[in-house]
Amino acid sequence: MLAGPAGAQEQPAGERPGDTAAAAGVGWSVKATGADARFRGLSAVSRSTAWVSGSKGTVLRTVDGGRSWQNVSPPAAAGLELRDIEAFDARRAVALSIGEGEDSRIFRTEDGGASWTETFRNPEPRAFYDCLTFFDHRNGLAMSDPVDGKFRILSTADGGRSWRVLPNAGMPDALPGEAGFAASGQCLVSAGPRDVWLATGGGAVARIMHSGDRGLTWTVTDAPVPGGDPARGVFGLAFRDRDHGLSVGGDYRTGQPSPQAAARSGDGGRTWRSSAVPPAAYRSGVTWVPFLRSVALAVGPTGTDVTLDGGATWRPLDAGSFDTVDCAPQGVAACWASGEKGRVGRLEKL
Repeated sequence: MLAGPAGAQEQPAGERPGDTAAAAGVGWSVKATGADARFRGLSAVSRSTAWVSGSKGTVLRTVDGGRSWQNVSPPAAAGLELRDIEAFDARRAVALSIGEGEDSRIFRTEDGGASWTETFRNPEPRAFYDCLTFFDHRNGLAMSDPVDGKFRILSTADGGRSWRVLPNAGMPDALPGEAGFAASGQCLVSAGPRDVWLATGGGAVARIMHSGDRGLTWTVTDAPVPGGDPARGVFGLAFRDRDHGLSVGGDYRTGQPSPQAAARSGDGGRTWRSSAVPPAAYRSGVTWVPFLRSVALAVGPTGTDVTLDGGATWRPLDAGSFDTVDCAPQGVAACWASGEKGRVGRLEKL
């Protein structure tokens, strides 16, 4: 589902993003990318290496902490929307373009983006792929909006070189109007060797699905993030391990409130609790900060929020616009965010 841009929403009275940033001692250092694409796809490899993907078929890569960026866009992706990218290291990455029918494609590189191979082109006109995730360097999944009343799951066992559609017998029926949001590459996320979660919106309620067998069978639960409208639902998920998860979302439309825009789970997504103090506005991306078990970041067009208590309460960190956020397992300095007008930032000490 193509997620439209969200407009600005006011910060609540008395909230000053700089206060929390100063208290935390860190903030986003925006890096000059030389691009004007909107980067909704992001994969943090390390403090020095990150990949971003987005509009106009654009892929950029840095290997020096964002000081310089290489345009490594796949030539065959020109004009496509590359909404998700998953990188294994500085040389290997898999990128997903979204859209109906053949606009949904998957590309793979093994040489840092010097060359790309198209490894999947969607032949089903009713399918619309939104997100992808990998359990390890070989096994991964991609998800499509419902076809014949059920979400469609694509699987690879060779690092994205080939793909097959999984049988849908273990997938619950979709609600009328239910779909995923291709807003941040986080509507499908994994943790560990077999567990994967899928976020939805657009239906009567927002829902989160879980599979413990790499997408063959699924359970589903209602999320407290409001649904009931094509513009509302869960936009991003993050799991620290197979038990502890965060969800963010809301209503992406300009001027629309987004109450209860975040929730948390401590039982692998079987149940979800609304954050006591959620972000004040729609958020599309979320990530746990490595080595700080209760710390996470959530981003959206109106800013970044931080939680220090595992998602129970959130406070503003920064007012800049980002669409997605990701941290590599190297600590705070390996956290990256990306978004509109070529914006990419890395978390650094103030």
